[in-house]
Amino acid sequence: MATTTEAPDQIRTESPPPSGGADRRARHGRPALLFLAPFLALYLLFIIGPALYGLVMSFFQTSLVRPGLGTFAGLDNYAEALGSSDFWWALWHTVWFTILTTPPLVVLALLFALLAERVRRGRWFFRLAFFLPYVLPSAVVALIWMWIYTPELGLLSRTFETMGLTAPNWLGDPRWAMVSLALTTVWWTLGFNFVLYLAGLQDIPRDLYDASAIDGAGPWQQIRRITLPLLARTTTLVVVLQVIASLKVFDQMYIMTSGGPNFSTRSALQYVYDVGFTNYRVGYASAASTLFFVLVLAVSTVWLVMTRRQEKEV
Repeated sequence: MATTTEAPDQIRTESPPPSGGADRRARHGRPALLFLAPFLALYLLFIIGPALYGLVMSFFQTSLVRPGLGTFAGLDNYAEALGSSDFWWALWHTVWFTILTTPPLVVLALLFALLAERVRRGRWFFRLAFFLPYVLPSAVVALIWMWIYTPELGLLSRTFETMGLTAPNWLGDPRWAMVSLALTTVWWTLGFNFVLYLAGLQDIPRDLYDASAIDGAGPWQQIRRITLPLLARTTTLVVVLQVIASLKVFDQMYIMTSGGPNFSTRSALQYVYDVGFTNYRVGYASAASTLFFVLVLAVSTVWLVMTRRQEKEV
């Protein structure tokens, strides 16, 4: 009777049980959790905890001069905020500032990124020059531009006088104050969007430009048919991040104008600050900040929906 033997390479080996991979991932995940634990603890203590406590305070008549939460108010704080003309004016000032700053910060960042990417020599200098203002503290930027806007003595006023023109009161005239703040913000924060566009440009393969050049495409055709379509996701990210950043404006407005003149530049965050720390109505300020948070959350949701649509199209 003949017997057959299987070759070693034909011997079937049993696969490990499915639970082995899960156990291995769990063992590898424990060190990661240990490294993340300090950050998570601080995040819960200083971000999530105060946010939840602020949400609770929005339902009470909490005051800085009285201990505890105070008397229960229900939705009265929210109703008062929604019925307050000061709150809506502050919200409109914030939206108007966003409208003034977002388009130039997106368009100029893209334009300068395209120019800096095409420079052959000294590329590092242009990258540094555009990004350097972004690292300056807000107080330093505000003081620099307050000196530039100073009537009669400021750099901008002297420039107007040299050209035979009368310079307006940049920060003292309600018609010019918000425009002046927007100009300061564009100069200050342009570098962040500039870097994002540079990163997006570096991800575009150079082979596409070489092939289009062989086919006779000029620089403008390359930008219109290659660069801009491939930067669509980067542009969406830049626009949404810029809208959120502009909606959260506070520092430069508070330092340069303190919301004036005649509250024409008071943003939503400064309104929350004024009613909370000047009028000591912390509960009402928490309700106003919660309503403002809903607005920012809505903008973030729109970005998430747009991003998912772009991923499906790709």
